[in-house]
Amino acid sequence: MFRRIVPRDRALLGLLAEHYLLSTTQIAAAFFDSRRVAQRRLTTLHRLGIVHRFAYPNAEHTAVPYLYTLGPVGLQLHPDAYTDPDGRHPKAPRSSIELARRIAASATAAHLLGVNQFFIDLIAAARRHPALAGTGGGGAAGARLVRWWSEQHATDVYASSGIRPDGHGIWHAHDHTVGFFLEHDRGTEDLPRVVAKLRSYARLAEFGPRYPVLLWLPTPDREANVLRLLTGVRTPMPVATAVHGPDPAGRIWTLASDLPASPGRRRRLHELPSDHGPRSGTNPGRYNH
Repeated sequence: MFRRIVPRDRALLGLLAEHYLLSTTQIAAAFFDSRRVAQRRLTTLHRLGIVHRFAYPNAEHTAVPYLYTLGPVGLQLHPDAYTDPDGRHPKAPRSSIELARRIAASATAAHLLGVNQFFIDLIAAARRHPALAGTGGGGAAGARLVRWWSEQHATDVYASSGIRPDGHGIWHAHDHTVGFFLEHDRGTEDLPRVVAKLRSYARLAEFGPRYPVLLWLPTPDREANVLRLLTGVRTPMPVATAVHGPDPAGRIWTLASDLPASPGRRRRLHELPSDHGPRSGTNPGRYNH
């Protein structure tokens, strides 16, 4: 059984262990050259008990592509996988089926899919452009997502600051490496509460990395309102906003500190400022995971 699991399968299982669930479309974008090939392989993995799959209705009550979680074999390989997306279960699931049911019934499942899509789009961008031209000396620098931590992982590592990012990543492109924290906004919270989340990142910046906080917003109007609240507000870490879209690595980010002097300026992800902070233990240049 285990001999039938190829390195690509193991990479997929590692993502499911950290991030709970991924859709067929997301898995295809991250690991395969075509959706059809992805579907065939995922069907095989499902039949072998390596992954579970289930259909998940969206807000329009129509079926979406299958969502995948760890199956019994996958859970054997990752016994320390995250198992409680809602943070309300005191005990670990007794089986992979219970884990899949817990994830499927989670109130945060749609949010998780949105967060995971952001990072999958970065992986897909790196696959499309594996050798982007460097900015210095005319050399080449591979685009890659060096790190992708879940909310639970980042919250545990930076517990002393009280941050609860939806995800943490390190992105490398054009000879630049940028650590960041993601706040994936679905428009369900009032804006003052969204902005209030920045206080814990400010505490982190006192002793840890001063990575940009990315406010990933659902509409241009909401972004404009957030930027209005942030204009003229000084923060010890960079804050950048953008509207949900398929290319988070692209020239879509507005840095709050650019306002009001440069209201129309948009930056690529790798162009955002990123400071390791007073302590270098989380220096993204070390690519520690």
